[in-house]
Amino acid sequence: MAMTKTLSMISRTGRDLQRYNDGCRQVVGCIPYRYRKTNQSSTVQGTQIDDLEFLLISSQKSPRWMFPKGGWETDEALEDAALRETFEESGVIGEVEVHEFLGTWNFKSKSQGTFHEGHMFPLLVTDELDDWPEKTVRKRLWLKFSEAREVCWHSWMKEALDVFASKLTKRNKEEEEPQTCAFDELSYEQTIGAVSDPMFCVEPRISIEANDLTCEELRISLVGKLKFNQESRTKPLFDEISNVANSMFSEEATMSTKAQQMFNEEMGNGHVTPMFGEGKRISIAAFS
Repeated sequence: MAMTKTLSMISRTGRDLQRYNDGCRQVVGCIPYRYRKTNQSSTVQGTQIDDLEFLLISSQKSPRWMFPKGGWETDEALEDAALRETFEESGVIGEVEVHEFLGTWNFKSKSQGTFHEGHMFPLLVTDELDDWPEKTVRKRLWLKFSEAREVCWHSWMKEALDVFASKLTKRNKEEEEPQTCAFDELSYEQTIGAVSDPMFCVEPRISIEANDLTCEELRISLVGKLKFNQESRTKPLFDEISNVANSMFSEEATMSTKAQQMFNEEMGNGHVTPMFGEGKRISIAAFS
């Protein structure tokens, strides 16, 4: 998030407002970065780690390089402290990417002999200022990822940079994965049982593969990826299947009746026994 309040050109000093957690001093910092191709902040889909540059600053007391960081005080939110410290030490401002929080590291200050908890964020740089509070005591250096990792003095800051690279790689992988349609592999039962807007229903197509006499298999092939309403669609569908099957059995019954009649005439019998009794019904089993 970007800070909207005014930034002071005088660095905060003293420990009166310093936060502590179980005796550990709370510090917060940022990994400032920008896009190499244009040196301007933008959002680029599929950005690779080598497309970026990272800003390091020198220590006040030595030529060691590190990312900007400082004390988190009681009158400010964590992300506000991160942006303030980055501005005071390196003279850049931008968007603190709170949703990409890199983590918290415990370390011991060699110069002070005290334990610290360091919280780190990425910061997408939008402005690099010519003047800043600690300009006279620090230098700035933009480097590629591999170079920044090599010269950074603090091991915990290197780990934070590795987390940044890991998050970027994971995001790129997710963007490259194809988006599949939820209805590509729906079974007949899933489709029949689903509820959808009737306006977008797709008519089913019936494909019947059957033996001429026995009607061994009746198969329903559903065409369309959209769902349709069971109550309004299934009854006409199975009525049509039943009619086809009954017609086939009716033809077989007619043929058998004619054969029986010819036999009776040959034997001198004038009465033909019906093949099917009046009380019998035909049941059709359809398989999807």
